[in-house]
Amino acid sequence: MINHCSGIMEWSPTPTPDNMRCRSARMRTMLNDRAQILLKALVDRYISDGQPVGSRALQQFSGLDVSSATIRNVMAELEEMGLIASPHTSAGRVPTALGYRLFIDTLMVVQPLDTARVQRLEHQLQPDNPSRLLAQASNLLSELTHFAGVVATPNRTTIQVRQIEFLRLSEKKVLLIIVMPDGEVENRVLLTEKDYTQSQLTETGNFLNQHYAGCSFQDIRQRVQGELHQLHHDMTALMAAAIAAGDEAIARKQENYVISGERNLLHVQDLSTDMNRLRSLFNVFEQKTELLRLLDAGRHAPGVHIFVGSESGLAGLDECSVVTAPYASNGQIVGTLAVIGPKRMDYEKVIPIVDVTARLLGNALSQH
Repeated sequence: MINHCSGIMEWSPTPTPDNMRCRSARMRTMLNDRAQILLKALVDRYISDGQPVGSRALQQFSGLDVSSATIRNVMAELEEMGLIASPHTSAGRVPTALGYRLFIDTLMVVQPLDTARVQRLEHQLQPDNPSRLLAQASNLLSELTHFAGVVATPNRTTIQVRQIEFLRLSEKKVLLIIVMPDGEVENRVLLTEKDYTQSQLTETGNFLNQHYAGCSFQDIRQRVQGELHQLHHDMTALMAAAIAAGDEAIARKQENYVISGERNLLHVQDLSTDMNRLRSLFNVFEQKTELLRLLDAGRHAPGVHIFVGSESGLAGLDECSVVTAPYASNGQIVGTLAVIGPKRMDYEKVIPIVDVTARLLGNALSQH
């Protein structure tokens, strides 16, 4: 969770019964101040340049007045604890997933975005259409982080109707237009058993708008069943088609997300050197179900939540981190957005971007 105060964004992790987080908390109590400073310096340096960090670099960038031998001893202890590792024969060390977790939970300092930048981001989220808003938020996350930006569409178990229209396209072919209260439009071509005139279609649309505008499709279905004797047979058939179209629209919106910038990951050195890893990652994007389950987990946690590597539970994301935050509309959480990138991402930069975008998206949606 992120708390805003006096120019500093205070980072406190969302509590979960995650094994890695529990191990991280135990490790934290075992590290003295010097070890914590060196671990933070190592993670910062590795995030910055992507190269294994040696004792001389740590001596230079940690700010500690200690010898290289002392630093090597501390690094050996950190490696024994599983917080850092030595890649191949390199003399330097890199953070492990557990090392990143401890860094995220206790060592990093997240700075908030300045007011001017937040205002610029707000102008890029125009509340003219909810569907367009989600795409804008996804693009914004991708552009600002250079990773993949994902926005899960709001969970909707009902769709209300503001207006219904029927337009004759040709013999036995009718265009159904459903307008939602938020301005979204669903179109569907209906193949009818008889040929309707435009006058009949207009009359049916006017009747339905007069009696059912503002109702959900579930309510309309129940009312139509109770009021069949008041409806012409022609209207009943057209109404049944409209209800079926509404059911399909609900099913489509319940499990979906907007993603931008996934191609950015093709250029991330930590991911692009292994084609099998990339293939597995993009399978996660294509299959959707597992990623949506992960985003839903982030939805139930307050504030920003971070899944490092295997914490996501998805094999395709083992070498990635996922930074998520729920977004709300009119005070109710309706979805989740996220940034997906390598474990070696600049968390101190990405976290406030995700946090602010979630809040701005919620504010824009609440204007409808």
